Amino acid sequence: MKSIVTNQANTCFFCQSPPDCYHHLIFGNGLRSLAEEDGIKVPMCNKHHNMGANLEKIHGNPMAEKLSKMLGQAIWENHYGSREDFRKRYGKSYL
Repeated sequence: MKSIVTNQANTCFFCQSPPDCYHHLIFGNGLRSLAEEDGIKVPMCNKHHNMGANLEKIHGNPMAEKLSKMLGQAIWENHYGSREDFRKRYGKSYL
């Protein structure tokens, strides 16, 4: 499924360079596949996804990971349903 977060599939979500991959805003413990189904993902260059310095990348940066999950939930609720619906699908709330 395409991203429900952005319609800019040809640019990194952060720097507008060509993307190398998608970052699933909800991830871990088997949740990535649900995020893929729901389109809760953004295009990213490798630097901002998992190869940059600690404060440049999402993965390995605890604050960025938390904010990613919060954004993913907020977008999901806006697109699909209630907070309770999100809890049922993903097992918890990040908000």
